[in-house]
Amino acid sequence: MAVTGLEQARAAYARGDWVTAFAGWSTVEPTTLSSQELDDLATAAGLLGRHVECVAALQHAFTRAQGAGDLPHAVRRAFRLAMTTATHGQQALSAGWAARAEELVAGLDDDAVERGWVALLRMFAALGAGAVPEAAACADRAAAAGRLHHDQDLLAMATCARGRIAMYTGRVPLGLALLDEAMVRVVAEETSPVFAGHVYCTAIEGCQEVGDVARMAEWTAALEQWCARQPGLLAFTGQCAVHRGQLMRLRGDWSGALEELALAARRYEQEHSPDAIGLAAYEAGEVRRLRGEHAAAEAAYERAADHGHEPQPGLALLWVSLGRTAAARSAVERLLDETSGPVQRARLLPSAVEVLLACDEQPTAGELVDELDALAADFGCAGLLAAAAAAHGATELARGDPAGAMPYLRKARSAWAGHGCSYEVARVRVRLAQALDSMGDHATARAELEAARRTFDELGAAPALREVDRLLGPGVLPAGLTAREVEVLRLVAAGQSNARIASSLVLSEKTVARHLSNIFAKLDVSSRTAAAAFAFEHELVQESPTRM
Repeated sequence: MAVTGLEQARAAYARGDWVTAFAGWSTVEPTTLSSQELDDLATAAGLLGRHVECVAALQHAFTRAQGAGDLPHAVRRAFRLAMTTATHGQQALSAGWAARAEELVAGLDDDAVERGWVALLRMFAALGAGAVPEAAACADRAAAAGRLHHDQDLLAMATCARGRIAMYTGRVPLGLALLDEAMVRVVAEETSPVFAGHVYCTAIEGCQEVGDVARMAEWTAALEQWCARQPGLLAFTGQCAVHRGQLMRLRGDWSGALEELALAARRYEQEHSPDAIGLAAYEAGEVRRLRGEHAAAEAAYERAADHGHEPQPGLALLWVSLGRTAAARSAVERLLDETSGPVQRARLLPSAVEVLLACDEQPTAGELVDELDALAADFGCAGLLAAAAAAHGATELARGDPAGAMPYLRKARSAWAGHGCSYEVARVRVRLAQALDSMGDHATARAELEAARRTFDELGAAPALREVDRLLGPGVLPAGLTAREVEVLRLVAAGQSNARIASSLVLSEKTVARHLSNIFAKLDVSSRTAAAAFAFEHELVQESPTRM
């Protein structure tokens, strides 16, 4: 009966039925299994999220190989133990197994393929220490070993690693090409399941980091199909759900995104992957923030932080929504000081610009936009190009140059629309409306606002909807006044000083003075009294002073 069960387990493993394979192998003593069966049992257990059983099987296989003097297999199993324990947050164990691999590989020939696997472990350690050049050299050595020995798993992993490192050193087009090369090996089923899953998730994360929405969508769809073909699979399904949730957020299915992110969190908990739970929580916080669910968003960001994931810049954007601009500015300034590397800067800069503009820090925001423009041009990724154009347009608008903002905003609207990112399109349309209104084209401005309002209403984007309603409230404004200028004028008519107006509207006194100068010029008046008289004559004071 035991033989029949083992035969069934081997057949199940061959067809990717991890549940049946694991059930067959786990009912017998490990000593009755061959070395290959122990390896396969570990793979099945790992894919099913049975971390304890996976480690136990690998340890049995390691002990057997070491006892038999089989150094190559001992090194490979030490590698897998180092990787799987690291994935599950057991950093001390991972370091110990990496050291064992280093010790054992010293007894092998210089051109042994196992040296390539140990080079990958060195690469991860170097990346953790911030030694990117050393990590790149290790990845190159691993890839060379994979090619020399036709080890497809090693070659796919090393190629993917080389791609991410190229991106982190600013060579994004080369990095994306290497990710494509690694993904083709996976899609062609040249790699074993565990390493295929690692390549899928590493490549998709890389695309997401640089704003390559098209690649991210393509590879996420491939990962979803790969997961669906494997009954009982748990490993990598959490990452798949996170990536689906990220795409759903971009494309306006926010309820679906929250469902996927909750699913991801549950799967990460089942897998005992605490660090990854923080990513799912952060992404959920982003959706909650856009929906105006402030308490739920703050709770999600706190959960992300509790699991070791940086809650910024999302939390800073939430603080802006709550009027806590000083806290938001401090958080962004801290992030800007801490963050280096082109990919990391590119991810931060769009949000940093938004926060600084809300804090009336146009000069600093302008400097960041120039940096973002340069990175977007170097990367060539559509999502980042759209974000850079939108940030540039918003900055020009804040500087009082609506005509200069228009080309950037039109470029951003077109780019976001091409990827189905409805929320981002609507946000840009609001900026376009403000520019058009400042240039006197009130009818077109209103049409843009009404289109944006429909989108925000469909999405349930409550904060953005309120902003548009405030902008639409006064109708076509007289004398070419902008909505913000009307806010200032109403408070002038109410007898408030510049300092009080600045406090009420969360602006600097310098900005209030600039608005007043523009108001006086448009109304052709030279005093606050005359400006207030204009406000009463045109019934502008009938609106609430807090309307935008």
